[in-house]
Amino acid sequence: MPSIQPRSNHREQEILRELRLAGGSCRVGYLAERLGVSDETVRRNIKALQAKSQVRKVHGGVLLAEDLTITEQPFQARMQRNEGAKRRVAEKLAQMISDGDSLFMDIGSTTAYAAQALRNHRNLYVVTNSLAVAGTLATINDNRVFFAGGELRRHDGGAFGQDAIEFIRRFNVQYAVFSTGAVNAQIGFMLHDMQEADLSREAAARAQTCIVLADGEKFGRRAPIAVSNQQDFDILITDTAPPDDIVRMLDDNDISLVLAKQER
Repeated sequence: MPSIQPRSNHREQEILRELRLAGGSCRVGYLAERLGVSDETVRRNIKALQAKSQVRKVHGGVLLAEDLTITEQPFQARMQRNEGAKRRVAEKLAQMISDGDSLFMDIGSTTAYAAQALRNHRNLYVVTNSLAVAGTLATINDNRVFFAGGELRRHDGGAFGQDAIEFIRRFNVQYAVFSTGAVNAQIGFMLHDMQEADLSREAAARAQTCIVLADGEKFGRRAPIAVSNQQDFDILITDTAPPDDIVRMLDDNDISLVLAKQER
């Protein structure tokens, strides 16, 4: 009787390949759909891979072990890192936003600087899951600020979960503004957290124009979570010209590049 072990090993290699293509993390259901097998088959193979320390199971999905070292710094540390570049990117965004505009703003540190850059705007209609954004723009200049429900995370003051997603689904805004953990030529925009990716997809689907804010340090890096549809995004604002391979990725997805250059 032929051994089933080679087939099992082959399935495990397929799972590892799909995880890499997805940016290092995805859900069990996604893997099952991609491989044409049941969720239980995927879970069985993930268990075997975890025993070999090649993957790690997390709530709602699975991570490549090789990507576990790619972690995100605490929010305050991110606010202090590359501050000048983030402020320039934020100011460029503020130049694109007019009084009375509606926008979603996410939890990222660069987005928090964008909120500060918008403090002189009036009558903004802001939807956010970021306590930093809400605290900056609420109660001034006749702005209306809508804060997503859900439990606030201790490390960044962000609201996530199903309640936050259901809240976001009630809005349709002119702009959705996102930070990103990495910009990769092969995969596109990447994040460090699956909940952030899920909420970003919902917000992107409900905005007329989607804008990504990223300082040049994000280029060529990887993060565990791939934002699945890069064509949802319209504009990348950054402080430095990206490498050629990332420029090609932007062109392939019809994403406009806007540079926020340092003034001399």
